Amino acid sequence: MLRIAHVVKGSNRNFVNHILHTSNVKMSNQKSARRIEGLDKNIWVEITKLVSQHQVVNLGQGFPDFSPPQFVKEAFIRALNSENSLMNQYTRGFGHPPLVNILALFFGKLLGRDINALDEVLVTVGAYEALFCFFQAMVDDGDEVIIIEPFFDCYEMMAQMAGGRPVFIPLQPKPVSGRMVTSADWELDPAELANKFTKRTKAVILNNPNNPLGKVFTRKELELIADLCVKHDVLCLSDEVYEWLVYDGKEHVRIATLPGMWERTVTVGSGGKTFSATGWKVGWAIGPKQVLRHLRTVHQNTVFHCATAAQQAVAEGLTKELECLGKPESYFISLPQELQRKRDRLAASINAAGLKSILPEGGYFLIADVTATRSDLPDSTDPEELYDDKLVKRMITEQGLAAIPVSVFYSAEHKKEFENYIRFCFAKEDSTLSKAEKILQEWKK
Repeated sequence: MLRIAHVVKGSNRNFVNHILHTSNVKMSNQKSARRIEGLDKNIWVEITKLVSQHQVVNLGQGFPDFSPPQFVKEAFIRALNSENSLMNQYTRGFGHPPLVNILALFFGKLLGRDINALDEVLVTVGAYEALFCFFQAMVDDGDEVIIIEPFFDCYEMMAQMAGGRPVFIPLQPKPVSGRMVTSADWELDPAELANKFTKRTKAVILNNPNNPLGKVFTRKELELIADLCVKHDVLCLSDEVYEWLVYDGKEHVRIATLPGMWERTVTVGSGGKTFSATGWKVGWAIGPKQVLRHLRTVHQNTVFHCATAAQQAVAEGLTKELECLGKPESYFISLPQELQRKRDRLAASINAAGLKSILPEGGYFLIADVTATRSDLPDSTDPEELYDDKLVKRMITEQGLAAIPVSVFYSAEHKKEFENYIRFCFAKEDSTLSKAEKILQEWKK
Protein backbone atom coordinates (compact mmCIF):
# COMPACT_ATOMS: atom_id res chain seq x y z
CA MET A 1 0.00 0.00 0.00
CA LEU A 2 2.92 2.40 0.73
CA ARG A 3 4.35 1.75 -2.72
CA ILE A 4 0.99 2.57 -4.28
CA ALA A 5 0.78 5.84 -2.35
CA HIS A 6 4.30 6.75 -3.46
CA VAL A 7 3.51 6.62 -7.17
CA VAL A 8 0.15 8.39 -6.98
CA LYS A 9 0.30 12.15 -7.50
CA GLY A 10 -1.88 15.13 -6.65
CA SER A 11 -5.44 14.65 -5.57
CA ASN A 12 -5.22 10.91 -6.19
CA ARG A 13 -2.44 10.70 -3.55
CA ASN A 14 -4.77 12.44 -1.08
CA PHE A 15 -7.51 9.95 -1.91
CA VAL A 16 -5.23 6.97 -1.22
CA ASN A 17 -4.01 8.53 2.05
CA HIS A 18 -7.64 8.96 3.05
CA ILE A 19 -8.32 5.28 2.36
CA LEU A 20 -5.21 4.22 4.32
CA HIS A 21 -6.31 6.32 7.27
CA THR A 22 -9.97 5.28 7.35
CA SER A 23 -9.17 1.57 6.98
CA ASN A 24 -7.70 1.64 10.49
CA VAL A 25 -10.74 3.28 12.06
CA LYS A 26 -12.99 0.98 14.08
CA MET A 27 -16.36 0.89 12.36
CA SER A 28 -19.20 0.74 14.88
CA ASN A 29 -21.71 0.11 12.09
CA GLN A 30 -20.08 -3.27 11.42
CA LYS A 31 -21.62 -4.69 14.59
CA SER A 32 -24.12 -7.46 13.89
CA ALA A 33 -27.85 -7.12 14.36
CA ARG A 34 -29.00 -8.26 17.80
CA ARG A 35 -31.16 -11.00 16.31
CA ILE A 36 -28.08 -13.03 15.29
CA GLU A 37 -25.92 -12.40 18.34
CA GLY A 38 -24.62 -15.66 19.78
CA LEU A 39 -25.73 -17.71 16.79
CA ASP A 40 -22.43 -17.73 14.91
CA LYS A 41 -21.12 -21.00 16.37
CA ASN A 42 -22.16 -23.90 14.16
CA ILE A 43 -21.24 -27.55 14.60
CA TRP A 44 -21.53 -28.25 10.87
CA VAL A 45 -18.92 -25.63 10.04
CA GLU A 46 -16.59 -27.03 12.71
CA ILE A 47 -17.00 -30.66 11.67
CA THR A 48 -16.69 -29.88 7.95
CA LYS A 49 -13.43 -28.05 8.63
CA LEU A 50 -12.05 -30.91 10.74
CA VAL A 51 -13.09 -33.53 8.18
CA SER A 52 -11.42 -31.56 5.37
CA GLN A 53 -8.16 -31.48 7.34
CA HIS A 54 -8.00 -35.24 7.94
CA GLN A 55 -8.50 -38.41 5.95
CA VAL A 56 -11.71 -39.67 7.52
CA VAL A 57 -14.65 -41.99 7.01
CA ASN A 58 -17.50 -39.50 7.20
CA LEU A 59 -20.50 -40.85 9.09
CA GLY A 60 -21.11 -37.41 10.54
CA GLN A 61 -22.99 -35.30 8.03
CA GLY A 62 -26.40 -36.43 6.86
CA PHE A 63 -26.09 -37.07 3.17
CA PRO A 64 -25.83 -40.30 1.16
CA ASP A 65 -22.57 -41.04 -0.62
CA PHE A 66 -24.48 -43.06 -3.23
CA SER A 67 -26.28 -41.73 -6.30
CA PRO A 68 -29.96 -40.84 -6.66
CA PRO A 69 -32.08 -43.32 -8.64
CA GLN A 70 -31.39 -43.35 -12.35
CA PHE A 71 -34.88 -42.18 -13.32
CA VAL A 72 -34.57 -38.84 -11.50
CA LYS A 73 -31.04 -38.25 -12.80
CA GLU A 74 -32.33 -38.83 -16.32
CA ALA A 75 -35.20 -36.43 -15.64
CA PHE A 76 -32.71 -33.74 -14.59
CA ILE A 77 -30.65 -34.33 -17.74
CA ARG A 78 -33.77 -34.10 -19.91
CA ALA A 79 -34.68 -30.81 -18.28
CA LEU A 80 -31.21 -29.38 -18.91
CA ASN A 81 -31.11 -30.60 -22.51
CA SER A 82 -34.69 -29.65 -23.31
CA GLU A 83 -35.35 -27.60 -26.42
CA ASN A 84 -37.69 -25.61 -24.22
CA SER A 85 -35.34 -22.78 -23.25
CA LEU A 86 -37.57 -21.89 -20.31
CA MET A 87 -36.18 -24.91 -18.45
CA ASN A 88 -33.08 -22.77 -17.88
CA GLN A 89 -34.96 -19.64 -16.85
CA TYR A 90 -37.11 -18.48 -13.96
CA THR A 91 -40.29 -20.44 -13.42
CA ARG A 92 -43.22 -19.55 -11.16
CA GLY A 93 -41.69 -18.15 -7.98
CA PHE A 94 -43.91 -20.12 -5.60
CA GLY A 95 -43.22 -23.38 -7.37
CA HIS A 96 -42.77 -24.83 -10.86
CA PRO A 97 -46.30 -25.69 -12.10
CA PRO A 98 -45.57 -29.39 -12.81
CA LEU A 99 -44.09 -29.77 -9.31
CA VAL A 100 -46.83 -28.03 -7.32
CA ASN A 101 -49.45 -29.96 -9.30
CA ILE A 102 -47.94 -33.37 -8.54
CA LEU A 103 -47.28 -32.39 -4.90
CA ALA A 104 -50.95 -31.42 -4.53
CA LEU A 105 -52.06 -34.69 -6.12
CA PHE A 106 -49.57 -36.87 -4.22
CA PHE A 107 -50.10 -35.37 -0.79
CA GLY A 108 -53.81 -34.97 -1.38
CA LYS A 109 -53.90 -38.75 -1.59
CA LEU A 110 -51.71 -39.18 1.50
CA LEU A 111 -53.61 -36.63 3.58
CA GLY A 112 -57.05 -37.66 2.35
CA ARG A 113 -58.13 -34.24 1.10
CA ASP A 114 -58.12 -32.02 -1.98
CA ILE A 115 -55.09 -29.71 -1.97
CA ASN A 116 -55.01 -26.52 -4.03
CA ALA A 117 -51.71 -26.55 -5.93
CA LEU A 118 -51.52 -22.77 -6.22
CA ASP A 119 -52.56 -21.74 -2.71
CA GLU A 120 -51.63 -24.65 -0.44
CA VAL A 121 -48.20 -25.67 -1.78
CA LEU A 122 -44.97 -23.64 -1.67
CA VAL A 123 -41.71 -24.87 -3.22
CA THR A 124 -38.57 -23.75 -1.41
CA VAL A 125 -34.79 -24.02 -1.70
CA GLY A 126 -34.67 -27.21 0.32
CA ALA A 127 -36.72 -27.97 3.41
CA TYR A 128 -34.36 -25.61 5.27
CA GLU A 129 -35.87 -22.58 3.54
CA ALA A 130 -39.39 -23.83 4.25
CA LEU A 131 -38.49 -23.88 7.96
CA PHE A 132 -37.03 -20.37 7.71
CA CYS A 133 -40.15 -19.06 5.97
CA PHE A 134 -42.38 -20.50 8.70
CA PHE A 135 -40.44 -18.93 11.56
CA GLN A 136 -40.14 -15.55 9.86
CA ALA A 137 -43.76 -15.50 8.77
CA MET A 138 -45.50 -16.87 11.86
CA VAL A 139 -43.33 -16.22 14.95
CA ASP A 140 -43.34 -12.74 16.45
CA ASP A 141 -41.39 -11.07 19.26
CA GLY A 142 -42.08 -12.86 22.53
CA ASP A 143 -43.96 -15.78 21.00
CA GLU A 144 -43.15 -19.12 22.58
CA VAL A 145 -42.21 -22.06 20.36
CA ILE A 146 -42.27 -25.56 21.86
CA ILE A 147 -39.38 -27.69 20.58
CA ILE A 148 -39.10 -31.42 21.28
CA GLU A 149 -35.57 -32.55 22.17
CA PRO A 150 -33.40 -33.80 20.61
CA PHE A 151 -34.07 -31.42 17.72
CA PHE A 152 -32.56 -30.45 14.39
CA ASP A 153 -30.33 -27.65 15.62
CA CYS A 154 -31.61 -24.87 13.34
CA TYR A 155 -35.04 -24.84 15.03
CA GLU A 156 -33.74 -23.03 18.09
CA MET A 157 -31.72 -20.50 16.09
CA MET A 158 -34.51 -19.78 13.62
CA ALA A 159 -36.96 -19.22 16.47
CA GLN A 160 -34.55 -16.80 18.13
CA MET A 161 -33.86 -14.90 14.90
CA ALA A 162 -37.60 -14.36 14.55
CA GLY A 163 -37.77 -12.95 18.08
CA GLY A 164 -39.41 -16.04 19.54
CA ARG A 165 -38.61 -17.81 22.79
CA PRO A 166 -37.85 -21.53 22.44
CA VAL A 167 -39.45 -23.73 25.10
CA PHE A 168 -37.90 -27.20 25.30
CA ILE A 169 -39.24 -30.58 26.30
CA PRO A 170 -36.98 -33.65 26.06
CA LEU A 171 -37.88 -37.15 25.01
CA GLN A 172 -36.71 -39.29 27.92
CA PRO A 173 -35.35 -42.85 27.54
CA LYS A 174 -37.25 -45.37 29.62
CA PRO A 175 -35.39 -48.25 31.33
CA VAL A 176 -34.97 -51.31 29.12
CA SER A 177 -33.48 -54.71 29.94
CA GLY A 178 -32.89 -57.84 27.91
CA ARG A 179 -32.99 -56.21 24.49
CA MET A 180 -31.53 -53.40 22.42
CA VAL A 181 -32.87 -49.93 23.17
CA THR A 182 -34.81 -48.42 20.26
CA SER A 183 -35.94 -44.89 19.49
CA ALA A 184 -39.47 -45.96 20.49
CA ASP A 185 -38.20 -46.22 24.07
CA TRP A 186 -37.72 -42.44 24.19
CA GLU A 187 -41.00 -40.82 25.17
CA LEU A 188 -42.63 -37.53 26.07
CA ASP A 189 -44.11 -37.01 29.52
CA PRO A 190 -47.75 -36.05 28.75
CA ALA A 191 -48.13 -33.89 31.86
CA GLU A 192 -44.84 -32.10 31.22
CA LEU A 193 -45.83 -31.43 27.62
CA ALA A 194 -49.22 -30.04 28.67
CA ASN A 195 -47.50 -27.70 31.13
CA LYS A 196 -45.37 -26.22 28.33
CA PHE A 197 -48.43 -24.67 26.67
CA THR A 198 -49.21 -21.12 27.75
CA LYS A 199 -51.13 -18.17 26.38
CA ARG A 200 -47.87 -17.12 24.64
CA THR A 201 -47.41 -20.43 22.78
CA LYS A 202 -47.51 -19.85 19.02
CA ALA A 203 -46.25 -23.14 17.59
CA VAL A 204 -45.06 -26.66 18.29
CA ILE A 205 -42.17 -27.99 16.19
CA LEU A 206 -42.49 -31.68 15.36
CA ASN A 207 -39.77 -33.64 13.55
CA ASN A 208 -41.18 -37.00 12.49
CA PRO A 209 -39.16 -39.18 11.98
CA ASN A 210 -36.85 -37.39 14.36
CA ASN A 211 -33.30 -36.26 13.62
CA PRO A 212 -31.03 -37.35 15.33
CA LEU A 213 -32.89 -40.03 17.31
CA GLY A 214 -34.84 -41.70 14.51
CA LYS A 215 -38.02 -41.83 16.57
CA VAL A 216 -41.25 -42.37 14.63
CA PHE A 217 -44.06 -40.90 16.70
CA THR A 218 -47.02 -43.21 17.27
CA ARG A 219 -50.59 -42.21 16.50
CA LYS A 220 -51.25 -41.96 20.24
CA GLU A 221 -48.28 -39.62 20.75
CA LEU A 222 -49.36 -37.45 17.83
CA GLU A 223 -52.94 -37.33 19.14
CA LEU A 224 -51.59 -35.99 22.44
CA ILE A 225 -49.75 -33.20 20.60
CA ALA A 226 -52.71 -32.52 18.30
CA ASP A 227 -55.23 -32.28 21.16
CA LEU A 228 -53.05 -29.70 22.91
CA CYS A 229 -52.60 -27.70 19.69
CA VAL A 230 -56.36 -27.59 19.13
CA LYS A 231 -57.10 -26.79 22.79
CA HIS A 232 -54.67 -23.86 22.86
CA ASP A 233 -55.12 -22.75 19.22
CA VAL A 234 -51.44 -23.40 18.43
CA LEU A 235 -49.77 -23.96 15.06
CA CYS A 236 -47.77 -27.08 14.27
CA LEU A 237 -44.69 -27.09 12.05
CA SER A 238 -44.27 -30.73 11.08
CA ASP A 239 -40.84 -31.43 9.58
CA GLU A 240 -41.33 -34.73 7.75
CA VAL A 241 -38.31 -34.84 5.44
CA TYR A 242 -37.63 -38.49 6.36
CA GLU A 243 -41.25 -39.54 5.79
CA TRP A 244 -40.35 -42.39 3.41
CA LEU A 245 -37.52 -43.73 5.56
CA VAL A 246 -39.45 -45.77 8.13
CA TYR A 247 -38.30 -49.25 9.19
CA ASP A 248 -39.50 -52.49 10.76
CA GLY A 249 -43.02 -52.07 9.40
CA LYS A 250 -43.67 -48.92 11.44
CA GLU A 251 -46.41 -46.56 10.26
CA HIS A 252 -45.65 -42.94 9.46
CA VAL A 253 -48.70 -41.01 10.63
CA ARG A 254 -49.01 -37.47 9.28
CA ILE A 255 -50.21 -35.16 12.03
CA ALA A 256 -52.10 -33.02 9.50
CA THR A 257 -54.54 -35.94 9.06
CA LEU A 258 -55.69 -35.82 12.69
CA PRO A 259 -58.92 -33.99 13.62
CA GLY A 260 -58.54 -30.22 13.75
CA MET A 261 -54.94 -30.28 12.53
CA TRP A 262 -55.00 -29.52 8.78
CA GLU A 263 -56.00 -25.91 9.38
CA ARG A 264 -53.09 -25.34 11.80
CA THR A 265 -50.30 -27.52 10.35
CA VAL A 266 -47.52 -26.71 7.90
CA THR A 267 -45.94 -29.95 6.66
CA VAL A 268 -42.39 -29.66 5.34
CA GLY A 269 -40.91 -32.15 2.87
CA SER A 270 -37.70 -32.61 0.89
CA GLY A 271 -37.01 -33.75 -2.64
CA GLY A 272 -33.38 -34.17 -1.62
CA LYS A 273 -34.16 -36.63 1.18
CA THR A 274 -36.91 -38.29 -0.87
CA PHE A 275 -34.66 -39.05 -3.84
CA SER A 276 -31.22 -39.19 -2.15
CA ALA A 277 -30.17 -35.94 -3.84
CA THR A 278 -29.60 -33.49 -1.00
CA GLY A 279 -27.54 -31.14 -3.16
CA TRP A 280 -30.48 -30.38 -5.43
CA LYS A 281 -32.09 -28.31 -2.64
CA VAL A 282 -35.75 -28.73 -3.55
CA GLY A 283 -38.15 -28.62 -0.61
CA TRP A 284 -41.76 -27.73 0.01
CA ALA A 285 -44.31 -26.59 2.54
CA ILE A 286 -47.90 -27.83 2.39
CA GLY A 287 -50.67 -26.35 4.49
CA PRO A 288 -53.82 -24.24 4.65
CA LYS A 289 -54.10 -21.21 2.39
CA GLN A 290 -54.46 -18.74 5.27
CA VAL A 291 -51.07 -19.80 6.67
CA LEU A 292 -49.17 -20.55 3.45
CA ARG A 293 -49.84 -17.04 2.13
CA HIS A 294 -47.64 -15.64 4.91
CA LEU A 295 -44.82 -18.06 4.08
CA ARG A 296 -45.08 -16.98 0.44
CA THR A 297 -44.57 -13.36 1.52
CA VAL A 298 -41.25 -14.27 3.15
CA HIS A 299 -40.20 -16.46 0.22
CA GLN A 300 -40.95 -13.85 -2.45
CA ASN A 301 -38.99 -11.19 -0.58
CA THR A 302 -35.92 -13.30 0.19
CA VAL A 303 -35.08 -16.32 -1.96
CA PHE A 304 -37.88 -15.88 -4.54
CA HIS A 305 -37.06 -18.89 -6.68
CA CYS A 306 -35.78 -22.48 -6.73
CA ALA A 307 -33.81 -23.98 -9.65
CA THR A 308 -36.23 -24.79 -12.48
CA ALA A 309 -34.49 -27.91 -13.80
CA ALA A 310 -34.22 -29.41 -10.31
CA GLN A 311 -37.93 -28.80 -9.72
CA GLN A 312 -38.77 -30.45 -13.03
CA ALA A 313 -36.69 -33.51 -12.14
CA VAL A 314 -38.38 -33.88 -8.74
CA ALA A 315 -41.79 -33.43 -10.39
CA GLU A 316 -41.09 -36.26 -12.83
CA GLY A 317 -39.75 -38.43 -10.02
CA LEU A 318 -42.88 -37.94 -7.91
CA THR A 319 -45.09 -38.59 -10.93
CA LYS A 320 -43.39 -41.94 -11.47
CA GLU A 321 -43.60 -42.82 -7.79
CA LEU A 322 -47.29 -41.98 -7.57
CA GLU A 323 -47.97 -44.50 -10.34
CA CYS A 324 -46.27 -47.30 -8.38
CA LEU A 325 -47.01 -46.15 -4.83
CA GLY A 326 -46.95 -49.11 -2.45
CA LYS A 327 -45.69 -51.53 -5.10
CA PRO A 328 -42.37 -53.44 -4.89
CA GLU A 329 -40.87 -51.47 -7.77
CA SER A 330 -41.35 -48.16 -5.92
CA TYR A 331 -38.18 -46.36 -4.83
CA PHE A 332 -40.10 -45.47 -1.68
CA ILE A 333 -40.20 -49.22 -0.94
CA SER A 334 -36.71 -50.24 -2.03
CA LEU A 335 -34.82 -47.34 -0.40
CA PRO A 336 -36.05 -47.94 3.18
CA GLN A 337 -35.43 -51.67 2.74
CA GLU A 338 -31.84 -50.95 1.75
CA LEU A 339 -31.32 -48.41 4.52
CA GLN A 340 -32.77 -50.77 7.13
CA ARG A 341 -30.12 -53.31 6.14
CA LYS A 342 -27.41 -50.65 6.46
CA ARG A 343 -28.83 -49.52 9.81
CA ASP A 344 -28.68 -53.06 11.17
CA ARG A 345 -25.13 -53.51 9.93
CA LEU A 346 -23.87 -50.32 11.56
CA ALA A 347 -25.73 -51.07 14.80
CA ALA A 348 -24.05 -54.48 14.99
CA SER A 349 -20.61 -52.91 14.39
CA ILE A 350 -21.18 -50.30 17.09
CA ASN A 351 -22.38 -52.88 19.60
CA ALA A 352 -19.41 -55.15 18.82
CA ALA A 353 -17.11 -52.22 19.64
CA GLY A 354 -18.51 -52.09 23.16
CA LEU A 355 -20.89 -49.18 22.60
CA LYS A 356 -24.70 -49.31 22.78
CA SER A 357 -26.76 -48.53 19.69
CA ILE A 358 -30.16 -46.88 20.01
CA LEU A 359 -31.89 -48.57 17.07
CA PRO A 360 -33.79 -45.94 15.03
CA GLU A 361 -37.26 -46.55 13.61
CA GLY A 362 -36.70 -44.06 10.79
CA GLY A 363 -34.39 -41.53 9.14
CA TYR A 364 -30.69 -41.52 8.21
CA PHE A 365 -29.19 -41.63 11.69
CA LEU A 366 -28.32 -43.89 14.60
CA ILE A 367 -27.22 -42.58 17.97
CA ALA A 368 -24.91 -44.56 20.23
CA ASP A 369 -24.41 -44.48 23.98
CA VAL A 370 -20.65 -44.00 24.44
CA THR A 371 -20.57 -44.08 28.25
CA ALA A 372 -18.24 -47.09 28.10
CA THR A 373 -15.50 -44.97 26.48
CA ARG A 374 -15.28 -42.34 29.22
CA SER A 375 -12.35 -44.01 30.97
CA ASP A 376 -10.37 -43.97 27.71
CA LEU A 377 -10.21 -40.17 27.43
CA PRO A 378 -8.13 -37.89 29.65
CA ASP A 379 -9.97 -35.15 31.50
CA SER A 380 -10.50 -32.04 29.41
CA THR A 381 -8.58 -28.88 30.20
CA ASP A 382 -11.73 -26.96 29.27
CA PRO A 383 -14.38 -27.38 31.99
CA GLU A 384 -17.06 -26.22 29.55
CA GLU A 385 -16.24 -28.89 26.94
CA LEU A 386 -18.83 -31.65 26.82
CA TYR A 387 -17.74 -35.26 26.62
CA ASP A 388 -19.37 -36.08 23.28
CA ASP A 389 -17.76 -33.04 21.65
CA LYS A 390 -14.34 -34.04 22.95
CA LEU A 391 -14.81 -37.66 21.85
CA VAL A 392 -15.94 -36.74 18.33
CA LYS A 393 -12.95 -34.48 17.80
CA ARG A 394 -10.62 -37.24 18.96
CA MET A 395 -12.34 -39.75 16.67
CA ILE A 396 -11.79 -37.48 13.67
CA THR A 397 -8.20 -36.48 14.40
CA GLU A 398 -6.87 -39.78 15.80
CA GLN A 399 -9.09 -42.56 14.46
CA GLY A 400 -10.29 -41.18 11.15
CA LEU A 401 -14.01 -41.61 11.83
CA ALA A 402 -16.44 -38.68 11.82
CA ALA A 403 -19.62 -38.53 13.91
CA ILE A 404 -21.67 -35.71 15.46
CA PRO A 405 -21.98 -34.98 19.21
CA VAL A 406 -25.62 -35.40 20.21
CA SER A 407 -25.45 -32.57 22.76
CA VAL A 408 -25.66 -30.08 19.85
CA PHE A 409 -29.26 -31.23 19.38
CA TYR A 410 -30.19 -30.10 22.90
CA SER A 411 -30.83 -26.82 24.66
CA ALA A 412 -28.19 -25.42 27.00
CA GLU A 413 -30.26 -26.65 29.94
CA HIS A 414 -30.15 -30.28 28.81
CA LYS A 415 -26.83 -30.64 26.94
CA LYS A 416 -24.96 -32.06 29.92
CA GLU A 417 -27.66 -34.65 30.51
CA PHE A 418 -27.18 -36.12 27.03
CA GLU A 419 -23.43 -35.73 26.50
CA ASN A 420 -22.87 -39.51 26.43
CA TYR A 421 -24.33 -39.97 22.96
CA ILE A 422 -22.96 -39.46 19.44
CA ARG A 423 -24.73 -39.62 16.08
CA PHE A 424 -23.73 -41.70 13.05
CA CYS A 425 -25.22 -41.54 9.54
CA PHE A 426 -25.79 -44.97 7.97
CA ALA A 427 -27.06 -43.70 4.59
CA LYS A 428 -23.73 -44.63 3.04
CA GLU A 429 -22.24 -47.04 0.52
CA ASP A 430 -21.42 -50.49 1.89
CA SER A 431 -17.76 -49.76 1.19
CA THR A 432 -17.97 -46.71 3.49
CA LEU A 433 -19.64 -48.77 6.22
CA SER A 434 -16.91 -51.42 5.83
CA LYS A 435 -14.23 -48.81 6.47
CA ALA A 436 -16.12 -47.56 9.52
CA GLU A 437 -16.51 -51.13 10.74
CA LYS A 438 -12.77 -51.67 10.54
CA ILE A 439 -12.09 -48.52 12.58
CA LEU A 440 -14.63 -49.58 15.20
CA GLN A 441 -12.99 -53.02 15.43
CA GLU A 442 -9.62 -51.38 16.06
CA TRP A 443 -11.25 -49.13 18.64
CA LYS A 444 -12.35 -52.17 20.65
CA LYS A 445 -8.77 -53.43 20.78
